[in-house]
Amino acid sequence: MGEGEVRDRSREAFQRLAAAELPALYSLARRLVRDGAEDMVQEALLHGYRSFGSLKEDATGGRWLKTILVNVFRDQLRKRARSVEEFPVDEVEEFSLYRTLIDEDPLPYSDTLHHDFLQAFDKDDVRVVLMRLPEIYRGPLVLRYMDGFATKQIARLLDTPLGTILARIHRGRRLFEKELWIYAEEIGLLRQEAVR
Repeated sequence: MGEGEVRDRSREAFQRLAAAELPALYSLARRLVRDGAEDMVQEALLHGYRSFGSLKEDATGGRWLKTILVNVFRDQLRKRARSVEEFPVDEVEEFSLYRTLIDEDPLPYSDTLHHDFLQAFDKDDVRVVLMRLPEIYRGPLVLRYMDGFATKQIARLLDTPLGTILARIHRGRRLFEKELWIYAEEIGLLRQEAVR
């Protein structure tokens, strides 16, 4: 088998892998960034094509491409590092969705208030709220809770100390809950649920 045949076969194998994984890659990219998901996926696929020979097992191709996509995301974060949006710790830490739900009692006839409140949101609502979060918090949350990466893997992928990732996940969850509450108030979801 000549070198050209091997190259053609590799190109076809990569095209099959890319076509099979494209929806998952695009979905992850859309959860990580507000704008530019298509460009991020395209850049990840270009990097993947260039290093396709390093993929040891075809069965791990999807995870491998996601890792490349996260690396592209990390590189974009680094480029924008001077303008990273951080929230004061006190502002994030003082909010508690659970305490707010108890105090406000938006669903007066609910025996499972926290659960019922969270069930009122669909995927589109969650995406809107996620997009409100700064990327330094959104990235680790998406990778941990939506894509199932272990915290240590996230630290390696984002080339960030584990303690920093743990803090960002903790603050990100708090910030997500706060934004979820604000979003529910903005769209009148609490009034709609209380009427039901």
